[in-house]
Amino acid sequence: MRGSMQSYRKVSVDSNMAVATPHRIIQMLLAGALERLVQAKLAIANGDITNRGVLIGKTMGIINGLNGSLNMDADVEVAGNLTQLYDYMLRRLSEANLNNDPQAIDDVVSILKTIKEGWDAIPQDQHHLTSEAS
Repeated sequence: MRGSMQSYRKVSVDSNMAVATPHRIIQMLLAGALERLVQAKLAIANGDITNRGVLIGKTMGIINGLNGSLNMDADVEVAGNLTQLYDYMLRRLSEANLNNDPQAIDDVVSILKTIKEGWDAIPQDQHHLTSEAS
């Protein structure tokens, strides 16, 4: 049952990505990173080293993707600040993985939530601008 549920979720995500705007894709990536961090923290609590590493690795991949999608020409200051935040989060996630540190995960969750809240607050009529800035 679990395998079929995961397959359904993957098809659902793939379908959403196919029709999503760039703004919506960023929202989905941020939500996916947050979801994986909650799962990684649970893996730490359960002593599940393998899943902890996999989930942190997936989150790091998402953060690298977000960083790579930044348009450095649109707003150099904002993009530069986000790059620094992404770099910091990647360092904290490495520490979380190396040291089995749930606090490092909490630090990253806090930053990602703030970024996501800001992204979610962008009015619909300005979403076209975020595809230029992302």
